[in-house]
Amino acid sequence: MKYYDVSMHVHKDMQVYKNKPEKRPVFSVASDFETGSSHETKIELNLHTGTHMDFPLHMLVDGKTSDALDLDRLIRPVKVLDMTHIKDGITDQDLKAYEINEHDFILFKTKNSYEDDFNFKFIYIKESAAIYLADKKISGVGIDALGVERDQVGHPTHKILFQSDIYIIEGLRFKEVEENTYFMYALPIKMPKSDALLLSVILVDQDDQISD
Repeated sequence: MKYYDVSMHVHKDMQVYKNKPEKRPVFSVASDFETGSSHETKIELNLHTGTHMDFPLHMLVDGKTSDALDLDRLIRPVKVLDMTHIKDGITDQDLKAYEINEHDFILFKTKNSYEDDFNFKFIYIKESAAIYLADKKISGVGIDALGVERDQVGHPTHKILFQSDIYIIEGLRFKEVEENTYFMYALPIKMPKSDALLLSVILVDQDDQISD
């Protein structure tokens, strides 16, 4: 079975949004063999770190939280689209060359996947592309950036997607993944009433999909 782990490694020196110190995970030893009978590590972590799923509360007052998560929408076929030629942001015109259908889950592979350090000019999803995807009534979208948008005032991309009940996954890594259809297992850590959840995301070649 051929599979790809497209999740980011979580560590103290990892890429974080805009290199903000407060977004960097902090690891500390809670106990060790000098102070106790076991070794335990504590972590202080923003839920929008690394590979994660945003929920509407992230950008919408009274938006839905992780309590509304439908796991069936994260364990399913997905389409990886190669956008590595894009130099700025993904637009509606970039998407018209692809067959995108209702209920699809679309993952964008861009040059972001080849950068280990945060790039302030990362590739993102422009408002026109968000509108196009909303009109197509897709189920979800993912990108290999720590944000679906860069610096748009008012966060229109997030809001358009959330208001259309489109799931958002950020922080994916597609360096080893070719454009194709895969079966995705995106598994979150259960936390109630959250505006985001960390994800472990595995893509399996459709021909090698785990059978029932």
